[in-house]
Amino acid sequence: MVRDHTTALEYLSTLEGKDGLSVHQLMDSDLRGGLTYNDFLVLPGKVEFPSSKVELKTKLTKKITLHAPFVSSPMDTVTESEMAIHIALLGGIGIIHHNCTAEVQAEMVRKVKKYENGFINHPIVISPKITVGEAKFMKQQFGFAGFPVTENGQLYSKLIGIVTSRDIQFVEDNSLLISEIMTRDVVTGSEGITLSQGNEILKSTKKGKLPIVDSKGNLVSMLSRTDLMKNQNFPLASKSASTKQLLCGAAVGTMPSDRERTRLLAEAGLDVLVIDSSQGNSVFQIDMIKWVKSTFPEIEVIGGNVCTREQAASLIAAGVDGLRIGMGSGSICITQEVMACGRPQGTAVYNVCKFSKEFGVPCIADGGVQNIGHITKALALGASTAMMGGMLAGTAESPGEYFYRDGKRLKAYRGMGSIDAMQKSDAKGNAATSRYFSEGDDVLVAQGVSGSVIDKGSVHKFLPYLYNGLQHSLQDIGCRSLADMRENVDAGNVRFEYRTASAQLEGGIQNLYSYEKRLHN
Repeated sequence: MVRDHTTALEYLSTLEGKDGLSVHQLMDSDLRGGLTYNDFLVLPGKVEFPSSKVELKTKLTKKITLHAPFVSSPMDTVTESEMAIHIALLGGIGIIHHNCTAEVQAEMVRKVKKYENGFINHPIVISPKITVGEAKFMKQQFGFAGFPVTENGQLYSKLIGIVTSRDIQFVEDNSLLISEIMTRDVVTGSEGITLSQGNEILKSTKKGKLPIVDSKGNLVSMLSRTDLMKNQNFPLASKSASTKQLLCGAAVGTMPSDRERTRLLAEAGLDVLVIDSSQGNSVFQIDMIKWVKSTFPEIEVIGGNVCTREQAASLIAAGVDGLRIGMGSGSICITQEVMACGRPQGTAVYNVCKFSKEFGVPCIADGGVQNIGHITKALALGASTAMMGGMLAGTAESPGEYFYRDGKRLKAYRGMGSIDAMQKSDAKGNAATSRYFSEGDDVLVAQGVSGSVIDKGSVHKFLPYLYNGLQHSLQDIGCRSLADMRENVDAGNVRFEYRTASAQLEGGIQNLYSYEKRLHN
């Protein structure tokens, strides 16, 4: 018998159960063992609202709420002050690495806390010796042509001119040097100028760029009329409720010297302290957590890394305000391979989050996140935020200089367990080795690798792409907010499906001779 189409919903209501699996059925390790993000999908729900209405507000710690669930990893090729500033402006938070002296790390925190929207602290600077053709190529590459010119082509060098679109637009001889066509009579602002004062200069002089120079005429930063118009307000910016300054996190180890490091970070205005260990369930970390909570009760403390309930229980008992989940799942991490220790990330996130929820402790999913879909899955399994390393490496705001290889523009990216990172010691002998309890070893055993990643552009384009993509993902699932999704996952209303190897292949790109994978404009 063929039923009338009008009875479809009525007939559905008579059927036993729902399509797919509940999260508890999906993550039943007795059936399938540990799962990674690629091993399952979230089934679609009903779309009843525009994606722009999806709310992504979430908890980082017990007391800190973010407008976007994005956290940058404390790696020396991912997060320094520049990344921390711009990810905070866009609703997330940056965790500044500790593979440097305590004084340098504290100064980076101070830069974030003192940041005023609008100043370009690391403008792209050019040398008077480059050609007009090279400047035109840079315009195509970056989308703008307002480049300050300094004596040696570097920031903090003497400003000698500026090049704009009008300077190069009608120059046909691409071999001419910039020094021959640049504007030499440059309107500048003095170091220490406020944003409003700089804006008034731009208005009165009708200029598009305002280089900021120190008392010796060296370029220190810049203001752009375009950026002022675009960045006048960052509605999602992560700010302290009391000081209205950008939120900033930093990582420390568990050595005795890290207590003095923590004091310096606290003096700089730190909001969140991440105790950075590859295996968080140690007496060293537990002692450090207790000391920080008693000495600096105003600082939120995130412990980790953990991947089991037993590990999480130890750190929750010690007083953490948040947990960091992941052991061996990062894109440049080889802990599982070398140490035979760790856990598939999907299973780790689910089990730890289910346990920590009972104590009101939010969790960061750290590792294994390669795209928007992985972030969605981490959040669906219970994480409050996702920490990104490889996804943010290669952006303009990550540390390091770009270089070219095989025609590709690249930046270095390395694991903190790589030999390169562990050999970078500070003046007191502390290095990335402390994260792996290797500071006393004669022979270093690598738990990470060094490599390079392709240029991803600015986080001011990349993070909005992630944010909007996550909104669309929740729209497809039928949830209006992250809180709504978590409720419906727990209630069994959001359903999942196990994904075989052939299903994963089916879900990818197939049967094309060639293609270009552009993720955003």
